[in-house]
Amino acid sequence: MSGILELLNSPMGKQLIEGVSRDTGEPEDQTADVLSMAMPLLMGAMKKNVSTPDGAQGLMSALSSKHSGGILDDLGGLFGGGVDAEVKRDGAGILGHILGSKQPAVESALSQKSGMDASSVANILQVAAPILMGFLGRQRSQNNVSDANGLNTLLGSMLGGQPHRNQSLIESLIDADGDGSVLDDVADMVLGSKQNKKGGLGGLLGGLFGR
Repeated sequence: MSGILELLNSPMGKQLIEGVSRDTGEPEDQTADVLSMAMPLLMGAMKKNVSTPDGAQGLMSALSSKHSGGILDDLGGLFGGGVDAEVKRDGAGILGHILGSKQPAVESALSQKSGMDASSVANILQVAAPILMGFLGRQRSQNNVSDANGLNTLLGSMLGGQPHRNQSLIESLIDADGDGSVLDDVADMVLGSKQNKKGGLGGLLGGLFGR
């Protein structure tokens, strides 16, 4: 099963970075930084959402239909003439659903960490969200996932697809501080928003693209 970090470091991930960079007019290195931090954040938020029956049903329905993976078949065409406005509207809807009221805070944190302005971060996320959903949809199909437990396992496996020494850090995504908000915990590890300055996803992702 492919992990999210493997996706970002794959040929398809490189194509995604190049295409998003070209579409938004942002440098590739900064675009890569934003995507490498944002993808685990978005997946962590989805993992929190599937903990409720309605959330699991909604995601399963989306991954089984509109976001089954077809968008991945022609990324060159998607980016070739500029990303279609409908794709960006879809991305905005996805972000609003999985991040809710925390979306501005997430965009601001990614902006501060990457050095890119928040509006550009928002543009990147709008393009990346439908592609991430398509990747999840394809993984759901390939792994015959058909219920909430399967979705939870799939998301956990994709978040955990990395060296064993980092596995315990990923597993602690599930509400590490007991406050009921997995998104806070993911943000803490990815963005270093509290005292976790050593190790964690931030250190791992920082070297993902050889920097």
